[in-house]
Amino acid sequence: MIHWRKGIAAAIRSTRPGYTDVAVELDRALPGTDVTSIRAIAYTDAVGHPQVGDSVIVNVSALAKRLGTGGFGLIVALPEALPADPPEGPGHLVKDRYSPLQTMVLGVDDQESEHHAVLAEAEHLDGMPVVVADLHSALPAVIAGIRAVDPSLSVAYVLSDGAALPAPFSQAVAGLKEAGWLTGSISTGQSWGGDLEAVTVHTGLLAARHVMGADITIVAQGPGNLGTGTKYGYSGLVTGDHLNAAALLGGRPIGLLRMSNADARGRHFGISHHSLTPLTEIARPGMTVPVPDFSTLTEAELAEMDPEPTVVVDTVDRQLGSLVMHDLVDVDLSGLWAELGSSPVGLSTMGRKLPADAASFLAAAAAGRLAAEL
Repeated sequence: MIHWRKGIAAAIRSTRPGYTDVAVELDRALPGTDVTSIRAIAYTDAVGHPQVGDSVIVNVSALAKRLGTGGFGLIVALPEALPADPPEGPGHLVKDRYSPLQTMVLGVDDQESEHHAVLAEAEHLDGMPVVVADLHSALPAVIAGIRAVDPSLSVAYVLSDGAALPAPFSQAVAGLKEAGWLTGSISTGQSWGGDLEAVTVHTGLLAARHVMGADITIVAQGPGNLGTGTKYGYSGLVTGDHLNAAALLGGRPIGLLRMSNADARGRHFGISHHSLTPLTEIARPGMTVPVPDFSTLTEAELAEMDPEPTVVVDTVDRQLGSLVMHDLVDVDLSGLWAELGSSPVGLSTMGRKLPADAASFLAAAAAGRLAAEL
């Protein structure tokens, strides 16, 4: 199941809170290759802070399997430089349960938390808009749409456990927080490392509203979603459940349409089946679904996009017929292209930058605009 290697930290490539990118020299080559120099990631809250010359134990399975989206090793331990025990304190919520790296944290909903009494009583989101997205790459684009309406609105991010479990893996979250675009993050389920920890998406949403004081919350998995090319075999299927959770708690659930005008795969062109399936088969009827109105883009804006997002209009019009059980809302895109360009973090989805897949980011920004207007 796991390809193990020992190695030496040769250089520190970069670092940010909770995350260090390390150049590692392995003791032996990756399977079937002569490669011994790799990039590896250390989650410093879990394994400590590697220094040049430190011995490391590395999980290189993604490299051994030639995974394009996981082209790095993961440092499991610094055997000669183990971190000190964490300080004594409250918290018995276990994440990544019963794996060799299970970690114990103080959950915001934990009995020992200072917020436990608030969350024990909280059962309602007070109509807070909750934008639910399939892809993590939508996060900065949604906030750009929110800020186009009112940059003073407080935005929280609830990280589900469908993809990357450690919150520090997200460069977007770190950059958005540093820029003041994001109030904070809450890691839920088996994910960990957010500003707050919660057991479920439900308590994560309640904490966003009643502990963080968020005006709007975005729910999405971390980077690295999983899909098998089957109708139900992909990690974003749970977006339907997350919309239902927001509705159950008295929020205003907003189903972001995953769209693409550049994806060569038919199941993802126009509105992706990763949105259509959960919205038609899992989410309860009556969700708010923002539909970007590409006719409101200017000629100058369209000239910056290649290909133009208007190529999906006919496809999208046909696909919307399957979503009639929901509240479809056309959203004017005026000004959103410029707001997307002001993002403090890079915009990229499935390896495509902003001009190369404009429909994806405009659909996300449209969801943000509608949430802010609500």
